Amino acid sequence: MDRLTDAWQHLQDRIAAACKASGRAPASVQLLAVSKTFPAEQVAAVAALGQRDFGENYVQEGVDKIAALSHLPGMVWHCIGPLQSNKTRLVAEHFDWVHSVDRLKIAQRLSEQRPAHLPPMQVCLQVNIDGGPTKAGVTPADALALAQAVLALPRMVLRGLMTIPEPVVLFEAQLAVHQQAKHLFDELQSALALPHFDTLSMGMSADLEAAVQAGSTMVRVGTALFGSR
Repeated sequence: MDRLTDAWQHLQDRIAAACKASGRAPASVQLLAVSKTFPAEQVAAVAALGQRDFGENYVQEGVDKIAALSHLPGMVWHCIGPLQSNKTRLVAEHFDWVHSVDRLKIAQRLSEQRPAHLPPMQVCLQVNIDGGPTKAGVTPADALALAQAVLALPRMVLRGLMTIPEPVVLFEAQLAVHQQAKHLFDELQSALALPHFDTLSMGMSADLEAAVQAGSTMVRVGTALFGSR
């Protein structure tokens, strides 16, 4: 588990350095540890270091880990993978956040299925910011309309946007696409005028520095923390 400790600290250092280079406070960027395919024991080891937010792509795997680690205090679980209608009930009943809402039908089902005894579901809209043919997400042109529709639903709190652009190698290209997302985020923030619309979930292991420079508030990192899958 020493490798996990070193990897987690190295990530904290990367985020802090990226924030310093961009003139931002390190506390302005949150690390979401992407634990898909890794066992609950490794999640618990990272949680012991102080990490509390974990992202899962596969719903049933995530639900199993949530149950296995229910004894750990303060854990916050984020569903970040593509979400089909037949899995919304599990997400609504077990997760705290959903980053991958890209159509109204999914949001409506999550709203209807969120148990009354749980806090409202925290929601990000997934935007296909660069038009990638294999990527899910609402188009940038339709994002405001979807945001307004989600706002009308009970048991939901609209927190912001999530993007997964097509991978590119050059920093300048990474930065350019992340800046597009930040521009859209700012436009929606202005149009909606909501204090809780505060989350821009973008940037992963390979491009978190560019994402931070562009204005990400939450980077989703798996490989650089847990290792290759």
